[in-house]
Amino acid sequence: MQVTAAVVREAEKPFQIEELELDAPRDDEILVKIHSVGICHTDIGVRNQWLPVPLPLVLGHEGAGVVEAVGKNVTKVEPGDKVVLSYASCRSCTMCNRGEPSYCEQFVLRNVAGTRPDGTTALHGAGGDVNGFFFSQSSFATYAVAIESNTVKLDPSADLSTVGPLGCGIQTGAGTVLNRLKPQAGSSLVVFGVGAVGLAALMAAKVAGCTKIIAVDLVQDRLALAEELGATHTINAKTAEDVVAQIQGITGRGADFSVDTTAVTSVVRQAVDCLALKGTCATLGFGTAGTEIQVDMLQLLMAGRTITGVTEGDARPDEFIPQMIELNKQGRFPYEKLISTYDFKDINEACEDAESGKAVKPVLKLV
Repeated sequence: MQVTAAVVREAEKPFQIEELELDAPRDDEILVKIHSVGICHTDIGVRNQWLPVPLPLVLGHEGAGVVEAVGKNVTKVEPGDKVVLSYASCRSCTMCNRGEPSYCEQFVLRNVAGTRPDGTTALHGAGGDVNGFFFSQSSFATYAVAIESNTVKLDPSADLSTVGPLGCGIQTGAGTVLNRLKPQAGSSLVVFGVGAVGLAALMAAKVAGCTKIIAVDLVQDRLALAEELGATHTINAKTAEDVVAQIQGITGRGADFSVDTTAVTSVVRQAVDCLALKGTCATLGFGTAGTEIQVDMLQLLMAGRTITGVTEGDARPDEFIPQMIELNKQGRFPYEKLISTYDFKDINEACEDAESGKAVKPVLKLV
């Protein structure tokens, strides 16, 4: 079938809206009509080739839509079902069998290789094949082919205009707090970088009962939104003399937990240095391949601190995405306040607004 898609043909160049051919779903695949799709920092990073996924390429990995058709081996969903698309896993490796699919041994192969695991692509243009299957979806398109492991069936009442970002960015931030850090009520948590991932972490800290929730950013409008969503304190790193000292002054002993979403090495160092004894820093930022961080080894040894990386918020999407939607219905996790909506044709403007801080979570409207 013919689809309209946003294609990356050169590193750091704008997306091009093109007409492509999309193959019919295979026996184990699902064809989804995309209603909306979030733009994640990972999409922008791969467009810029921080992670060298082969070009030309169709990105997009926070798709939401309606199932159009299914292969004969698919049992999870059927045509007409509302779905959100997340990351893919093999469902059979050691990590998947442990209930930790975000660390699937085939994660790279199934999410960021640019093709299906067998090396094929379902997308074709006038000049030849176009790489796709990004996060087993490539949902910067009017239709996408997905698989069962990354397709989450939604309640018929779900709002397809807002749920797409739950598939990655919001899931990553919230899951890091609720699934990995698991802060006790009354503890303190600092978020460095309050974009969509950071604000999701902040809202999750409020759900968990943290009583000191500190937001650190360079953009004052984002800090104001952080305060609205539950931050008890905000720090503008552009004007603060000593961010670490300010955090220690607020908490009295350092923070129990910190979350870095920036991938800026100097900021990661602050996220570690601000911790209390036995504190934990979770790093979520996506930077260029080979980026290294430096910390004082004695600060880890003598203070018992931990630095941990987290992928996809340690979330099992079929369980965690409905939990976030339920928290939203209760008014405790208002992720819709992060969203700015753009027409699909305005994808490059939406990316610019995300990079400048004008938009927290751009969502493209296709229907």
